Amino acid sequence: MTLIRSWPRIALLSLVLASAHPAATAQPRTSVPRTADYIVAIVNQELVTHGELLLRLNQVRENARRANAPLPPAEELRQQVLDTLIDERVQITYARESGQRLDDAEVERAVANVAAQNQLTPAQLRERLKREGVDYVRFRNNVRDQLLLERTREREVQARIRVTDLEIENWLDKQRAEAGAATEYNIAQVLVTVPEGASEGVLAERRARAEAALARIRRGEAFDVVAREISEDTNRAKGGEIGSRPANRLPDIFVEAVRPLKGGEVSPSLLRSGAGFHVLKLIERSDTSALSINQTRARHILLRPSAQLSQEAAATRLVEFKRQIAGGARSFEQLARDNSEDGSAPQGGDLGWVSPGSFVPEFEEAMNALAINGLSDPVVSRFGVHLIQVVERRKMALDAKQQRDQARAALREQKFEEAYSEWVRELRARAYVEMREPPQ
Repeated sequence: MTLIRSWPRIALLSLVLASAHPAATAQPRTSVPRTADYIVAIVNQELVTHGELLLRLNQVRENARRANAPLPPAEELRQQVLDTLIDERVQITYARESGQRLDDAEVERAVANVAAQNQLTPAQLRERLKREGVDYVRFRNNVRDQLLLERTREREVQARIRVTDLEIENWLDKQRAEAGAATEYNIAQVLVTVPEGASEGVLAERRARAEAALARIRRGEAFDVVAREISEDTNRAKGGEIGSRPANRLPDIFVEAVRPLKGGEVSPSLLRSGAGFHVLKLIERSDTSALSINQTRARHILLRPSAQLSQEAAATRLVEFKRQIAGGARSFEQLARDNSEDGSAPQGGDLGWVSPGSFVPEFEEAMNALAINGLSDPVVSRFGVHLIQVVERRKMALDAKQQRDQARAALREQKFEEAYSEWVRELRARAYVEMREPPQ
């Protein structure tokens, strides 16, 4: 079993119910009965009905109300929603004709996932659909269409996206520049102050004192010893150490002076500022680079629902496992070895170190919400029901190849929306779309 993400999770029940409503379900033109509802558009061999349009409009308005978001004028909103429905029909038609197939087990897992996401059992979902007047077979076919559409969309759109080496280099340069602003420097200094308006004689004496301090350090004396003796700043008692600060909280002339230095090195020449003369030492540089990722090491116990084990029964078993682990009666590793229906079972359910985006969304969201050693409630995915525990987390710097892979993934994500819109425009341009007037 792999939890690697392959397509987005199924829409929530409200959307599926709306799109599976009898008035909303696409049917061949030749088989549509004459009812009080009427056709607003014909898309290839599919229909968009006024009932479906009203359902989707109500859904959009309700979502906007909950989010306190503004909506366009009524007629403009109606046209936007109708265009969306037509685009969906065009895509579903293409997906059906693409030759891809889904097995029944995938569809059943997706239906179970819809139920679980809405805190319903499969039986309760059937009852809900029945109350809404939705035929279960029609609903199931709609879920199949949505799965097929997501898979086709991912394949077609990703094939259109091109990322050049120059784009990758530019992206990395930008990230490095941003990371540089976040670099922290721990600097020590010997400061010989110069009074404002000092005469040439005083200025020369002050410079000579600072140069003498630099000469002593070059000859091998400890920087902190010289700083405690000579320095005139508030950090002299700490050997002149200023402390670790981000580059943007240090004077630019300090950052420029220590940037070429390695940890432990002293700037080869004096630095003159409005305060006086400085001898600078770079104690440590800490790069809080943007080119790093947070990785998680997790483990899980997977139970696959079957004719012998319902999803509810699997969740109940995992709740009991969680109780035993939390109480110290059984170890996670042993329960995973004895019960998990996954290739990780011999390793006690250990999934190893993984980067963001490695797991399907429902698993990853639950995992990310856990503290170290935390145990999840049962989590339903299209693979089954999981009990998850986070073992460790770490921040990892990326090597050159990983940086380029991250850049390419980020750029592809940036280009996805444009490529998707272009794909839909082309599909719609090739489709047969006939708009219908309301019946008189």
